[in-house]
Amino acid sequence: MLLQLSILAVLLLYPVWADNFYQDTTVTFGDQRAQIQDGGRILALSLDKISGSGFQSKNEYLFGRFDMQLKLVPGNSAGTVTTFYLSSQGAGHDEIDFEFLGNSSGQPYTVHTNVYSQGKGNKEQQFRLWFDPTSSFHTYSIVWNSQRIIFLVDNIPIRVFNNHEAIGVAFPKNQAMRVYASLWNADDWATQGGRVKTDWSMAPFTAAYRNFNTNACVWSAATSTSSCGGSKTDSVNNAQTWQTQELNASERNRLRWVQQKYMIYNYCADAKRFSQGFSPECKRSRF
Repeated sequence: MLLQLSILAVLLLYPVWADNFYQDTTVTFGDQRAQIQDGGRILALSLDKISGSGFQSKNEYLFGRFDMQLKLVPGNSAGTVTTFYLSSQGAGHDEIDFEFLGNSSGQPYTVHTNVYSQGKGNKEQQFRLWFDPTSSFHTYSIVWNSQRIIFLVDNIPIRVFNNHEAIGVAFPKNQAMRVYASLWNADDWATQGGRVKTDWSMAPFTAAYRNFNTNACVWSAATSTSSCGGSKTDSVNNAQTWQTQELNASERNRLRWVQQKYMIYNYCADAKRFSQGFSPECKRSRF
C-alpha cells in the first residue's frame, strides 16, 4: 500500500509526456533548420547567419499547464536567444515568456521572464540557473489559470505573477494563446546589453526540445468554446490541479530561495527605469 501511494505521488508530481511534435506542432520559420527526431519526441532548432527557426502548437489554449524539456545551445552561445512561451496575436496581445539569453563560453545563461496583458509588458524578472542547462534536458513549465501564473524550473517555482485586477493591473485571461518556441539571433541586446556579439564561426547553433506536454483547455475559435467547458473567464470547471494551483509553504520557501540567490533583475526594484513609480502589484508580496 505504501509503495502504491509513493508511485501515485510521483505520477501526480510529474506530468505524463503525451504530446508529439509531428502531431501537435507546426514549424513556423527556418525550414530544415527545425528537425523533428526520435519519432516525434524531440525537435531540434538551429540558427545560422541566414536564419533562425521556430515552431508553434497547432492548438490554442485558454488556461493550462505547459511543460517543455530543453537542452540549450552549448559553448559560446553569446547573442542567441532560445524561447518557450505562450502568446495570442494582434496589437493588444497577451504573452507569457521564458527566454534563455546566451553568453560567452563559461558564463551563465540568463533566464528572462515576462508577462504581457493587452499588449503591455514591462514585467521582467531575470534569473541565473543553479545547473548547466546545456549539458542535459531540464523541464520548464508555465502554469496559467485565472488567479495566477507560475513559472517553474524542474518543478521548482521561480516566479509567481498573481491576478491583481482588483487594484488595476491587467491580467491575461480573455485571449487564447498558442505555445511558441524559437532560436534566433539577438546580439543587439541579448548578451551583456549587446556588448558581446554572436560568433558566427561557431554556427550552426542548436537547441533541443523534448517531451512537450500540455494539460490545458483547448480553445476553439470557430465555436468560441473550451474543451474544459464554461466561459472564457472561468478556468475552474473540472478536477485539474493546475486550475486552482497556488504555492504551499514548501513551495513558497523554494521560491524565496530562488529569488534571493538567483534573481538578477526585478522590474519592481528598478527605480531608474520606473522613475514615475512602480506598478501597483510591486507593493504586494512576491511569495
